[in-house]
Amino acid sequence: MLVQANWPRATAAFLDERLSRLEHACREADVPFYDDAGVDDHLQRVLLASDFAYESFLRDPRLLGPEFLQLMSDPRHADARAGGLAELHDEELRAELRHFRRREALRLIWRDVNGADAVETTLAGASVLAEACIEAALRGAEHQVAARHGVVRDAGGQPQRLVVFALGKLGGGELNFSSDIDVVFAFAEHGDSDGPRPLDAGAYYARIGQALVALLADRDADGYVYRVDLRLRPFGSAGRVALSFAAMEQYFQREGRDWERYAWIKARPVAGDRGAGARLLDALRPFVFRRYLDYGAFAGLREMKALIDAEVARKDLADHLKLGPGGIREIEFIVQLVQLIRGGREPTLRARGLLPALAACEQLGFIPAVRAQTLRAAYRFLRRLENRVQMFADQQTHEIPADTAIRERLAFALDRSDWATLERELQKHRAAVAEEFGALMAVEARTAVQQTQAQWGELWRALANGEGVDARALASVGFDPPQEAAAELEALLGSTALRNMSARSRERLDRVMPALFAAAAAQVEPVRTLTRLLKLAHAVARRSVYLALLDEQPAALKRLSAVFSASAFLAERVIAHPLLLDDLFDDRVDQGAPTRREVEDELERRLAALGEADTEAEIELIQEVRQSALFRIGLAFLGRRLDAVASARALAEVAEVVLAAVLRIAERDLVAAHGKLGERAHDGTGLAIVAYGSFGGAELGFGSDLDLVFLYDGELAQVESDGARPLDGQRYYARLAQRIVHLLGVLTRAGRLYEVDVRLRPDGSKGMLVLSLAAYEAYQRERAWTWELQALVRARAIAGDVTLARRYAQLREALLATPRDAQAVRDDVVAMRARWRADRDRSDAQAFDLKQGSGGLVDIEFLLQALVLTHAARHADLRGSGNSAELIALLAKIGVLDATDADALARAHADLLARAIRCTLDGRPRIVARGGEVEQEALVVREIAERLGFGWNP
Repeated sequence: MLVQANWPRATAAFLDERLSRLEHACREADVPFYDDAGVDDHLQRVLLASDFAYESFLRDPRLLGPEFLQLMSDPRHADARAGGLAELHDEELRAELRHFRRREALRLIWRDVNGADAVETTLAGASVLAEACIEAALRGAEHQVAARHGVVRDAGGQPQRLVVFALGKLGGGELNFSSDIDVVFAFAEHGDSDGPRPLDAGAYYARIGQALVALLADRDADGYVYRVDLRLRPFGSAGRVALSFAAMEQYFQREGRDWERYAWIKARPVAGDRGAGARLLDALRPFVFRRYLDYGAFAGLREMKALIDAEVARKDLADHLKLGPGGIREIEFIVQLVQLIRGGREPTLRARGLLPALAACEQLGFIPAVRAQTLRAAYRFLRRLENRVQMFADQQTHEIPADTAIRERLAFALDRSDWATLERELQKHRAAVAEEFGALMAVEARTAVQQTQAQWGELWRALANGEGVDARALASVGFDPPQEAAAELEALLGSTALRNMSARSRERLDRVMPALFAAAAAQVEPVRTLTRLLKLAHAVARRSVYLALLDEQPAALKRLSAVFSASAFLAERVIAHPLLLDDLFDDRVDQGAPTRREVEDELERRLAALGEADTEAEIELIQEVRQSALFRIGLAFLGRRLDAVASARALAEVAEVVLAAVLRIAERDLVAAHGKLGERAHDGTGLAIVAYGSFGGAELGFGSDLDLVFLYDGELAQVESDGARPLDGQRYYARLAQRIVHLLGVLTRAGRLYEVDVRLRPDGSKGMLVLSLAAYEAYQRERAWTWELQALVRARAIAGDVTLARRYAQLREALLATPRDAQAVRDDVVAMRARWRADRDRSDAQAFDLKQGSGGLVDIEFLLQALVLTHAARHADLRGSGNSAELIALLAKIGVLDATDADALARAHADLLARAIRCTLDGRPRIVARGGEVEQEALVVREIAERLGFGWNP
């Protein structure tokens, strides 16, 4: 067989060998092998461009028969040939979907490689192919589910179909050749199915959605059709598989986030009841496209870009065609930003596809014609190259293969003389896109930053190239006294990590170190800051991904150095766990601390991604999420975006989220080992966890332990568990509580989740670890000391069985509502405070203990608790929160505290708490020098206490 003469010799030999094997395979399969000039030339280009095509032909030579060659000449998309899929079900449908997708994918390759279709046509063809497969899979899934459960009908009695929304590239009609598909499932109306085993609409359509995903994504001998990603649905992986239209609308009104606006720009119904889907998109339009000029869209873009940049730096994805600098994503961001800012007023900007949207931006003058042409040319080039990279092996990749031979094949198949020529063209387009995106976001020029660090570069080179660290050189540039920093620098320069660095990593370190010097020198405490930064440099020296992160984001070093200067606690966390650099360099930290919902969502999403249960991995992941949340709370406090009271509450909320997750894991592990303990009609296994102390009062500190009491439902404990190794009820709950304490204290790579203190339970360390609610009530009513009733003021059920928690709250309220003799309470509280101060107060003539000192935080807590015990019988409001700030406000509301005293006490509490948090963050005991404002605040607390009859002055 003759091979085209203009191929390089090695390529010609490669093609000749492939053609010979295919000819032999066709002969063995009795399939005619066409070798006329036109077919031969086209086939050679396909074999050069795609191993996937070659292997498909070799595996099934019939694909090279007359029918396939006729298919290659058909300009229509796949939907024109998908009619036969509608008649198939179950295994026949599963098999044919895979064969249909393979045939149509080969058609896309053939036509793209041979220049029959423009890149837009190829992208549209890939999208239509996916839509045809989704519609066929949906009908197959509906058939499966209807056979057992019937159908759900709308208000008019007509069968109601699921709506499949496509987002991302499929939604825009510009799907990659080998891509997963982002879909969201929804249904118009609630109701029940009419079959012999009816389901409510939510469960019914979830079954259909899951069956659809299985038909497309399950891998068998014929492969799979598409990977299906459902994570863009409301609440992500934690959300329901299918939501009603009403629930969708409510979610986007209340919960929708900026990144979801970008995602839903491209949304469109691609299967099922498309008319109903269009109506929902109309209802959601105000969420995506605001009526006013929405420059707030910049924040969402910065957030997403920051996440992408961090991923690129962390995973070293600089050459990534999609995510890397000047890549496809930056073109999309440029256009989508205009769409979101002005799409509410300009309907033509609401186009789903990138190229139509870019044309609208150009036509309306929002993107000048020259820039639009630059972006259009780059987009077409990058998308065609991305498709060719994916066509090579039918893999979802966006990275150029490293293999030289494969690169040359890509270049030849794209009509370039060699890879070097194609690479120059690629870099030209990427540079143009990066310039446009940089101008849009007003990115700080890296060269300018480097110029300001020139003097520090000289210092670093002098120190690094010498025989040892010259402490005098450090002192001469402001790092005085230099001894501690010099020692850290010696340790870094002499480390194994530095000696074993690759050339690339060393280049990065040599760029990062001058930036660290410059950043430290700008702080109020330059020596302390530099010492901590050098410890970080030593910690990440062997991890090139973190050096890359520091190198690629020089402006963020200002934030890093400010945090390291202000907080030993946070600096130590970053040094020990450099993953926290992602949080520090994330622009979202400027928006404040994460909300409880955000922490819950992230934890739920990441735990779901782990797949099969693995307790050790789960606890490690929970610790990562916890560390990140605590770190961001610390940053928000230091940045004055969160006050002390709010910070303490946020820390308590993180602990609640962690405890709930640990409880679920402990319950699962216990059930696996010993079975369940009876049937119950309400949520949970019958265990409730009660928080006491600062945790119960939602006033947790950084590094605080958790005061916990475990209670169980006595009725449930009357039976044994139903597992292979049954336990009686009391032992069952004791094992569960022990498991929770153990998991909270497991030593992970990032330390323990929390230390747990269970001594506040009835009878203290001599009592049972877990009690029935009835036994707890009997103790509180008959044997509790006044100090235990004080502790009850701050107690609250924070995890576990919902019904039992509700019963506990009712019991607590009843106990607090018990009338008490005011003088007896006062005497007991004053006596207990005196004993505590004698044992715990670390104050002296020069120093004041913020917590235990006279007029300190514990004085405020004792005062508030005594007032609650005295007045709660007559004032139900006092039986709710145990939080100090809220109690002060409530006591003022009912007139126990006058307005002036309440205001003064609230200010003193907030300031003392803020000072205590700052001490913890700086790694110091909660003790400060006497005098000034702190002395005045302590005096205010003592005077108010004395006026109320609590004379506990030292």
